[in-house]
Order: sequence, then structure tokens, then C-alpha cells
Amino acid sequence: MLRPRLARLIHSSVPRRALFDPKTVERAEDDVDVCIVGGGPAGLSAAIRLKQLERDRGNEIRVVVLEKGSEAGAHIVSGAVIEPRALNELLPDWKQLPDHPLTTPATSSSMRFFTEKFSLPIPHPPQMSNNGNYIVSLSAFTRWLASVAENEYGVEIYPGFAAAQLLYSQEKDSTDPWGNSAQSVRGIITNEVGLTKGFTPKSSFEPGMAFNAKVTLLAEGAHGSLSKLAIQKYKLRKESQPQTYGIGVKEVWRVDPAKHEPGKVVHTLGWPLDMKTYGGGFVYHMADSLVSLGLVIGLDYPNPYLSPYRELQRMKHHPYYRDLLAGAERLAYGARTLNEGGLQSVPKLHFPGGALIGCSAGFVNIAKIKGTHNAMKSGMLAADAAYDAVQTTEEGKAADLTKYDEELRKSWVWEDLDEVRNLRPSFNTGLGVWGGIVYSGIDTLLFRGRVPWTFKHAAEQEMEKVKETGGSLDAAHTESARGHKPIDYPPFEAPLSTDLMTSVALTGTNHAEDQPVHLRVVKTPEFAREMESGEVERAEIGEVLEGGKVDRKRGRRDHVQVNTEEFAGLLGRACPAGVYEYVEAEKGDRAAEEEGWKGTKLVINSQVGLVLCFYGRG
Repeated sequence: MLRPRLARLIHSSVPRRALFDPKTVERAEDDVDVCIVGGGPAGLSAAIRLKQLERDRGNEIRVVVLEKGSEAGAHIVSGAVIEPRALNELLPDWKQLPDHPLTTPATSSSMRFFTEKFSLPIPHPPQMSNNGNYIVSLSAFTRWLASVAENEYGVEIYPGFAAAQLLYSQEKDSTDPWGNSAQSVRGIITNEVGLTKGFTPKSSFEPGMAFNAKVTLLAEGAHGSLSKLAIQKYKLRKESQPQTYGIGVKEVWRVDPAKHEPGKVVHTLGWPLDMKTYGGGFVYHMADSLVSLGLVIGLDYPNPYLSPYRELQRMKHHPYYRDLLAGAERLAYGARTLNEGGLQSVPKLHFPGGALIGCSAGFVNIAKIKGTHNAMKSGMLAADAAYDAVQTTEEGKAADLTKYDEELRKSWVWEDLDEVRNLRPSFNTGLGVWGGIVYSGIDTLLFRGRVPWTFKHAAEQEMEKVKETGGSLDAAHTESARGHKPIDYPPFEAPLSTDLMTSVALTGTNHAEDQPVHLRVVKTPEFAREMESGEVERAEIGEVLEGGKVDRKRGRRDHVQVNTEEFAGLLGRACPAGVYEYVEAEKGDRAAEEEGWKGTKLVINSQVGLVLCFYGRG
């Protein structure tokens, strides 16, 4: 079989002007024992643990990590507080390893309530204590962990390889977690390179590569594309509640050394958010006069006129930030989606031939605003089960990782999530944010989760509908624009606050303009069927399939109608990267006539990046 580093040198004989057909293309292949999709803390911890077991037990195992970024950590925004519990278990002597980035221990933790002009200290929940934790650049931590995996343990890490499809067995050779006959996952296929927007091959076309794996671990992060398909195909949320999400927008600044307090951690509630919107701010004083600051907003916010980006910029106009950032230089900007569902939203973790780990499953402790420790531990537990499965599974049979699911539910990860399980959903009661604050205070200080009840994120009927359609539970909380007024955000005050494109330029994220748009207006169950039948490309160029059931142009038109008339173009404000725009079309614009509504069309600027691709109606 061909090794991955050579695979991209192979060119296809697909006709250059023909529509790309994934069913007929010839692909390079490579056989591995364990294929890990995602080179973040969860995936790298799994890889290291697998190679540790190889050393301990003597049976060689080939482990490959596929990372879509240019290097490990490239798609991770700097600035985090890490609880080192899992790291201590994975690498007990990590403090003696060269170049480790955990050099700034947290020295203080506090919480403040903001009004527009004032900052008031409030009690700090014990779960948010940072004693023994470290403030780090998470991207630097990930790069270091990758170097340990490669140099100390021989893990094969391939950056620039984005996994695009799951490889399934030809026949139903296994059973899903519910006992039904099912195909098994037998690896992945990476993305095609060199396709135009219309899915025709360029002269530089190279087909995606197939990695045939005995075990496939999905470590893509929150709401990853392959994880969504696996969850949908194997009904992994059958017994859990739908996941809920938040959007985190953050910046890194170099501040005046006189105002820098290495190790200081501050969390905030209140302004600039109103009392119907869940969220809060943070300030982490890292090393070298660097400060990471940001704002996390629950995506169940009711006002469709809210803009997470503008809320962050407005937050910096508070006297607290004006003082901190006086004379400072902004170095970086970024955003990411966060899992907020907690224990109630953890799905079945295993499927035939593989498992979900890290944020693909959703182990963020939202009360702590931390998830790296749980993500790493989940990867380690999955590695234990994967190693045994590779050694014991008969040739031709699907690997069974049931043991991983069982062990995680007995681990300290489960205890960590169980203690705070009621905090986030307490904000969705009729008492709103104030009710959530009061309940969370009582629970964290007195009960610590030791109560006989578990709150739900929504009514049972609403959750079942979301599971069926693959939609978003958060979007159901968004109210019609008719009941709200546009938010009057203050003018930008550069360099303290700037327009969106100035910030996006700091991310360094850019994709070729003439390439397929990787964001699609389609429900997950429909997309899963198209992916398995090899009809995605035909659907995307506008062909009507399955007797009229698949009609992307109609789907986009319906989306534009609902989102502009009912929600005033919510996605144009919600995405903190400027990916989505609802624009007035020029006369004679055929795309607007076929896919738009009343002269307005949706434009997806996928070349600038991606952080919010599943939120909204329609």
C-alpha cells in the first residue's frame, strides 16, 4: 500500500471537464491499525496512549493522526486554563520533558459582575477554582503534545489531511449499539484536492486518499462533520438529549507590563449581555505580557439581532478593559464553537469500528469553562479499548469499542460532568438568567450536584424532533425579529475595537476561492444519504434527485425566505467570521432567481474560514 506522504503525488485520470464522480475515481490506499481524525488534545492523547501500550505489551500497532490544519494546533485559538489531571496520568514526568509550555501556574481566580460602567466582585463557585491549573496557549500546548507523540512515541501525524468521508463495510457485518444489523466503519477518505466550485477537476486534481483502519477514532472537535454522520447513522443520541452549543470569541493582546499579572484568572457575568442571554467573559494573564480575553455566548439567545462579534467589541469599551488595554497591541483573533450540553448530551460513544472522543462527544465542563482534561482522558480510555480491539478482533470482523463507553461512564470524567449537570439547563427555566444564577449558586455551594433530579434542556417532544431532523436545539429558542429591535452597537474605536474584517485578517485563515463550498444548506439525515450514495456533487450543482426529494436550490430558497423574513438575516450577524451574507442581487442574477427570495440571496464566503455552520432556521 502507498504511504500517505507519497499519496498526494498521484494524479487521477478523471476528465478535466467532467463532473467529479466519487463512485468511479481511483484512490490511493493505506492500511493502518488505528486512524485518529483530529490532532487536538484528545486525538494526540489517544495516539500517545496507544504507543505506550505497544511498548508495555510488545505488540506493534500502527497509529495515524490526520490533522486538517497546516500543523497540529494551527486551528486552535490561544489562551486557556488547563487542569493537568489527565496530563499527569498520560505523561507523569511531563515537567521534565523539554519545551513544555505549562510555565504559568494560575495564581488567582475571581469573578465579577459587570454593569455598563462598574465592575463588582461576586462569590466565586468552588468548581471554578484554578488551584494547580496552568494558563497556556492551547495551540502551543497542542504543538508540544504532537512533538511528544511523534518524537518520543513514533506516532505518524499527517497535517493538511482533512477527513471528508467515513469508509463503510460493503455489507451489514456488525450491530449498532442498539443491537440492529449495521455496516461498520472501516476507515476514512480524505478530501479531494483541485476541484472547482462546480465540482469539476482542475489540472492539479488529486483524489482523496483512503485510510483503511481496524479502528477509527473521531476527535474532530465540537460538531465535526464525520461525527455528525456517525451520530446520525448509528442513532448515538437515542438515549441522550441533543447537544447544545455556545460560541466563544476571543482575542490575544500584549499589554503594558505594569498591568500584567501572570497567572491571574478573571471571569465575568452581566454586561454587555442582557438578562435573557446566557454567557460571560474571561481574562487570562498568560506569560510574556500576553492576555487572552473573550466572551462566550450560549447559542440559545432569543434576540436574532445579537452579534457575538459586536458584543465582544462592545465589552472592551467597559472601563475595566479600557484600563487593561490602554497602550496594548492586539495580536490575534479567533472563535470556536463550544459544547454546552454536559452530561445529559453525551451520546453513545462507540459505533461498529470506532468511537467518538473529546469534543466530538462533548465533555466540556461548562461550569469550569474547561474541557481539555476531559477530552484527553476520553482519548486515553478509548485508546485502551482500541488497543485490545486491534489485538483480538478477527480478520474481517468489526472492532467493538463498547468497553470504552463503559469505562468512561465509570471514570472521573463522568463524575466531573455529573456534579455540574444541572447548572447550564437551569438557565432555561421560566426564571431566566436570574433564576439560573440563583440555582447555580445554591447547587455549587451547597448541593454540588448531589440531588435526585436532572434537568432537561427542553421539552421531550422538542428534543425528539431535533434528533429526527438533525437540527439545532438552540435555534428553537430564537425568537422572531418582529418582537425585537435592532441592537444599537457603539461605533468602533480602533485599536480598542475594530470592524470584523480587520479582526478576521488576524486569523490567517484563507481558502482558495475557486473550490467547492464546504458549507451546505441541507439537513444532516439527507446529507448522510447523499454521501453514502455518492450523490453529493450532483445535488450541489442543482440537479434534482430522488424524484424531487433532493432539490438544493429549493432548500436554499426556503432558507433565505425564513431567515430574512422571520429572523432578519440572523446568520449574517451570528457568524464571527463573516462567512454568511444575505445580499441584494443584481437584476438578471440567475442564482438569486433560482435560490433566493424576493431579490435576496445567501452568499457563503467559505474562503475566510468557518466557526459557525449549523445554527439557524430553514
